[in-house]
Amino acid sequence: MDTTLTVVLGIVAMLLPLVVGRLVWKRFDQYFGRNDEAYMDTLEYFLKKLGFTILIAFILLWIGISLVFSGSPNY
Repeated sequence: MDTTLTVVLGIVAMLLPLVVGRLVWKRFDQYFGRNDEAYMDTLEYFLKKLGFTILIAFILLWIGISLVFSGSPNY
């Protein structure tokens, strides 16, 4: 694979989890908030939201970087 293409795809693979992580963070309340403000202000809820966001972003980063470097030659 061409070096320039590898660099561009690597940058996209690193930025995509940030964008998706931001969307997950913003939409987490709609799916798991249960419309309960008292529950949504607890530490337990915040840690679940943070952990889920990090997990999704890490999985996407792992898949993206694996796909970018799967075609690179082994030296």
